[in-house]
Amino acid sequence: MALSEVYWDHQIPLPKLAPLQAKVTVALVALLCFISSYDGEFVFDDSEAIVNNKDLKPTTTLSNIWTNDFWGSNLSSNSSHKSYRPLTVLTFRLNYLLAGGLHPVGFHVLNIVLHAIISALMIDVFAVLIGGLAYDEKGWLMNYAPKTSLLAAFFFAAHPIHTESVAGIVGRADLLCALFFQLSFLTYCKAFNKGRDDQFSLQWVVVSLLLCAAAMLCKEQGITVLGVNAAFDVLLICNVNVYELSQRLLLRKNPLNVSDILRTGLLTRLVLMGLGGLSMLYARWRIMGTGPPAFTEVDNPASFAENVFLRIVNYNYYYSLNAWLLLCPWWLCFDWSMGCVPLIKGATDWRIVWLLLLWCVLIGLISQALCSQDSQRRRTLTLGLVLLVVPFLPACNIFFRVGFVVAERVLYLSSAGYCLLLAYSVGHCCYRWTKYRRLLCVSVLLLLCVHVARCALRSYQWRSEQSLFTSALSVCPLNAKVHYNVGKNLADRGNASAAIGYYREAVRLHPTYVHAMNNLGNILKERNELIEAEQLLSKAVSIQPDFAAAWMNLGIVQNSLQKFEEAEQSYWNAIRFRKKYPDCYYNLGRLYADQNRHVDALNAWRNATVLKPDHSLAWNNMVILLDNTGNLGQAELIGREALRLLPNDHTVMFSLANVLGKLQKYKESEGFFLQALRINPNAASCHGNLAVLYHRWGKLELAKKHYELSLKMDPVAPGTRDNYNMLQRKLDQLKHNTP
Repeated sequence: MALSEVYWDHQIPLPKLAPLQAKVTVALVALLCFISSYDGEFVFDDSEAIVNNKDLKPTTTLSNIWTNDFWGSNLSSNSSHKSYRPLTVLTFRLNYLLAGGLHPVGFHVLNIVLHAIISALMIDVFAVLIGGLAYDEKGWLMNYAPKTSLLAAFFFAAHPIHTESVAGIVGRADLLCALFFQLSFLTYCKAFNKGRDDQFSLQWVVVSLLLCAAAMLCKEQGITVLGVNAAFDVLLICNVNVYELSQRLLLRKNPLNVSDILRTGLLTRLVLMGLGGLSMLYARWRIMGTGPPAFTEVDNPASFAENVFLRIVNYNYYYSLNAWLLLCPWWLCFDWSMGCVPLIKGATDWRIVWLLLLWCVLIGLISQALCSQDSQRRRTLTLGLVLLVVPFLPACNIFFRVGFVVAERVLYLSSAGYCLLLAYSVGHCCYRWTKYRRLLCVSVLLLLCVHVARCALRSYQWRSEQSLFTSALSVCPLNAKVHYNVGKNLADRGNASAAIGYYREAVRLHPTYVHAMNNLGNILKERNELIEAEQLLSKAVSIQPDFAAAWMNLGIVQNSLQKFEEAEQSYWNAIRFRKKYPDCYYNLGRLYADQNRHVDALNAWRNATVLKPDHSLAWNNMVILLDNTGNLGQAELIGREALRLLPNDHTVMFSLANVLGKLQKYKESEGFFLQALRINPNAASCHGNLAVLYHRWGKLELAKKHYELSLKMDPVAPGTRDNYNMLQRKLDQLKHNTP
């Protein structure tokens, strides 16, 4: 491995910084780009991976993260996404423990810091790939392309395509994977710190394999570092000229001296990496359990195309879109599915031009990388292409179907290859066209400034779901999921009227979008537009018969329309498709109560509390029903049982207090009423019923006080005014009778 002075490096329009200064500067740029996301909320996929993931909570055993997927589902389940990333989930759990709960600031800060560290380490990675591998007497890596590697690191630190990985907390998987990817590559480089080309350290190769496994436990993409390490070994360590090698093999001229290559230990290292990689893939397959995840046509429509030619054309079009996002990261979107990228259905589609252009550029780069007489250019271009393409391979649909059309997060590692090629292009242009050096300098500075500004803007958009979802409307107006998410966000914030329009547009764009139908049906149900709500929910369950939530909501609507038999059947369908469905049992109990089927209602509510012991509404309804039917002793027992599980539930306290009052247990009843009022002091009904208790008990002044408080809070409370007037007459009578 000869030292390699990069001839174009001194032309790069950057100052030559000391190694530590360069790393700190790049890290600061990375922080500047994404710091605006530090106080953002949990957004989009964060809800499932973090907020609703029980594996983060201290009450869940730590061993669960090794048997569950990234989203907290058991890997053996057919519904599992099969994303096995236990080390990433472990860092989420540590965030949870350190913050004492789900506080997003700590999660965001760690993501930003990780990106800064990765960006700084990229200098060393780029230095090796561009300038070659060499160490000084102290064993420190020597950088023979300090300016080019620094510029490439700047491009990487400030690339807007990274916003999803940095500002979105679930992007932690990409960040940790990239960090271990870098460490695996750099430790593989350490294996050759021997001073001779024919010697290497087996221990460092093994450490590199272990770090590769760690990268894979953060995200599946991590295994691709083995491909980068192998290419680095062949092209840089063994100095194999691929073009010359292919010519010798094809034309059989100057037979290849295999012994020279074998003497370097290449075969041993490749066998080690091959066995290590196969072992990781086998272990991953065994852990996955039931096989690969099942994706739908909505997730990746091109993979379901029956025509193989059209499938290949659309895959290549997806590649060109990814390339365009690297070149011009202005149109960024949190989701590219559901019509965002319409399929190419024939050779007359003008978009075929883009994939032809992509392959023309790639072929041009490959020919330069392989055929150039300039060894430095050949090495830089080849390794840059390797770093661009190899990490992207798991997302390219060649080996298996993926669950997305375009995903910005999967470009986090591949963008490093693009940044290396871009920095090389700048250096080469500065070297070739020295008279335009000032113009190139201004252009590079302008590009970096634009990227920093775009990162800051996009990070700000990722701070909340409202800004994230609305930002996608202009990028992917044909994406039904974008309209659905905007509508859901509006509904969650109480603006149901505005949400209706977005849900309707989502259904128009994607007529079989059952989740949009379900949510729209729910809103229409609340607005008492029951006929249309029933139509939408009926259509949703006809499209997806196992959609339990839609069956339950359909039952609620049918109950409101007094279609009791249909409602009961809908509820049982929901329970059939989701065995543990406490809310459905609760609504089934309400249906039975409306039909005066009291025993069935009590059984349904009891099932709800068995499945969900803190189901307050089910407990309260049992107490109220038993109270109304005269079963006061049973009502008291149920109320006390509920309060043992829900000691601070003021609604159960209120209902139990009413029961105890009827049982003439006035003191105990008073205690529960007062405890309920301490929790919810503005409950007019509680003041009113406490006043009735005092009225019966003979504590007339206290009764008067609470009647007045109740009427002050709710002047039209039914019965309270009459009771108060009755009490007032009694007090007046007592006053007149007093001598």
